[in-house]
Amino acid sequence: MENGSVKKGNAIVAKSFDFALSIIQYTEALEQLRKFVVANQLLKSGTSIGANVWEAQHAESRADFIHKLKIAAKEATETEYWLLLCKHSQQYPAIDDRLEMLLELQKLLTKIISSTKQK
Repeated sequence: MENGSVKKGNAIVAKSFDFALSIIQYTEALEQLRKFVVANQLLKSGTSIGANVWEAQHAESRADFIHKLKIAAKEATETEYWLLLCKHSQQYPAIDDRLEMLLELQKLLTKIISSTKQK
């Protein structure tokens, strides 16, 4: 599937997909530096955000949709922890704008969860 087809009309799907791609790229750099434990943890949590957002698009109910987005939000919090560890650890590559991307995702998730609960 091409990146462009993922992005059509759904900001949270597009942003979480792009974020997952950036996490894959970063964790590959970590693995080259033999930072396997952190790379593995970050890869799991960072890509899980998008996987749960993707799954939420096919939720069985509003409650199921909210639940899946809440899981994505929890994964985002864990990812933030791993990125902060990388940022503050010596001999780790720069995380560039990944924290900013994550913050944007977290805000969007919070807004979607809140507005869906109000419906």
